[in-house]
Amino acid sequence: MSKPCDIGLIGLAVMGENLALNMESRGYRVAVFNRTTSVTDKFIAGRAQGKSFVGCHTVEDLVKNLATPRKVMLMVKAGPAVDALIDQLLPLLSPGDVIIDGGNTYYLDTERRTQYVESKGLLYVGTGVSGGEEGALLGPSLMPGGSPAAWPLVKGIFQAIAAKVGPKNDIPCAEWVGPRGAGHYVKMVHNGIEYGDMQLICEAYFVLKKALGLSNDQLHDVFNTWNKGELDSYLIEITRDIFSVRDPDTGDFLVDRVLDTAGAKGTGKWMSQLALDLGVPSTLVTEAVYARGLSAMKDARVRASQVLTGPAPEFVGDKQKFIDQTREALYASKICSYAQGFVQMEAAAAEHKWPLNFGDIALLWRGGCIIRAAFLDRIKEAFDADTKLENLLLAPYFTAAVQKAQPAWRHVVSTVVALGIPTPAFASAMAYYDGYRTARLPANLLQAQRDYFGAHTYQRTDKPGVFHSDWLHLRKEPK
Repeated sequence: MSKPCDIGLIGLAVMGENLALNMESRGYRVAVFNRTTSVTDKFIAGRAQGKSFVGCHTVEDLVKNLATPRKVMLMVKAGPAVDALIDQLLPLLSPGDVIIDGGNTYYLDTERRTQYVESKGLLYVGTGVSGGEEGALLGPSLMPGGSPAAWPLVKGIFQAIAAKVGPKNDIPCAEWVGPRGAGHYVKMVHNGIEYGDMQLICEAYFVLKKALGLSNDQLHDVFNTWNKGELDSYLIEITRDIFSVRDPDTGDFLVDRVLDTAGAKGTGKWMSQLALDLGVPSTLVTEAVYARGLSAMKDARVRASQVLTGPAPEFVGDKQKFIDQTREALYASKICSYAQGFVQMEAAAAEHKWPLNFGDIALLWRGGCIIRAAFLDRIKEAFDADTKLENLLLAPYFTAAVQKAQPAWRHVVSTVVALGIPTPAFASAMAYYDGYRTARLPANLLQAQRDYFGAHTYQRTDKPGVFHSDWLHLRKEPK
C-alpha cells in the first residue's frame, strides 16, 4: 500500500475539487471519492495529475487509504445526502476518527449529527466554508464547529488552507467557533450579512443610476474611489469591475443585459426566520430577502408599471455632493447590518450556550470570504475592547461613524423617497437605528390594544406586576 493519506474528501463538484487541490498544495496527501466514478477518474487524470492524490472508487477504499485518526470531509449537497454518507462511514471508521461536513448545512442538522456521531464514539465537525470557487482553491474563510475534541485533529489542515490576514499575512481565517452547530450558524449569519451588503450596494447603484443618470463608466469610477476608503471590500471591488465588462455578443455593457430577477438559496431566509424565533430585529437581511422576492415577480412588475405611477426621478442639486452622501449612507447602513448580525449571534449563543468569540469571528471574515472588508478590523477591535459589547453601534468608533454620516444618510433616504426610487434596505437600516436610539417606543399603545381586544395583559412604568384593564368600560364616552 502507498503512503497513507492525511485526509479524505468526498464530493468532487467545483468546491470539493478546489478544496482538495488547496489541501494538496499545502503539502497534504488527499484521498478523493465521488459517487460518479468517472468524475473521480477525470479529476485524477486532469487537474490532479502528478500530484499527491489517491483516487478511490468506493467509500471503503477511501477509508482504507487514510492515516489514523482518519479525517473524512464531505463536500456534498446539504440534506439527506450527508446523513446517508454518515451512516455509510460509521461502520468503516474507528473511535476518535473525524467526519467533517463542509456544506451549507442548516445548523440544527449539525447539532443533531454531532450528537449522533459522538454517540458512536467518533468526532464530528460542521464547518462553514466561504469564498466561492476561488476561495476554496486559494484560501477560504473557515468557520468550524462540532466536537471540540476534533479541533486539534483538523486545526493544522484548516489553518494551512485558509486565507491569511494581518500585517505579516500570517493570521489564518480559520479558528474554532464553538460546539455542535455553532460553526454552521455563524456561516449562516455571514451569508445573511452578505445578502444585506449586496442589497445595499445594489440600492446605491440604483440611486446613482436613476437619480443622477450616471453611466457605467462613471459608476466604475465612483466605486473605484469608494473602494479606496472606508468601504474597501471585496463586494465593492467586484461591483466596480462589473461596470467595466462589455458583452462580447452585442458590445453593450454586460450588466445592462442581465435580467433583473434574483433568487435565494436559503441561508438568508434561514437567518431571517431564526431572528424572528429569537425576537431580534435582523431587518437588513429580511429586507434583502424580500427585495429578491419582489425582483423575481418580473412579469407582475412589468404589468404594474403600466398602471401604477409615481414621481419622475429628476434630481436637482450638486451631483458630486450627492455621490459622497450616498457613500456615507451606504456605510452607515452597512454598519447597522453588521450590528444586527452580531446581535443575532449573541442571542443564539445565549440560547444554545455557545461560547462564541465575536472578535475572532470578525477576523474569520477578514479574508477569503465574500463579505471580507477592511472595516472588519474595526469590529474585532470593538469586541477586543469590550467582550460584552451589546451592539456594535455602541462601540465608540461606530457611534462616531454613524453620527458623522447621519445628515447625509437622512438626506439620501428622504431624497430618493421623494423621487420614487425604492431603497428598502437603506430605509430599513435607518428605521432600525432610530428605533434602537429611542428610549420609549409606541409599543405601549400596542400592548394596550392587545389587552383591550384579547386580555393579553401589560406591565406598567410606575409599579411592578402584570395587569389587565377593562378598557371598554373605562373608556371615555364620545360626546
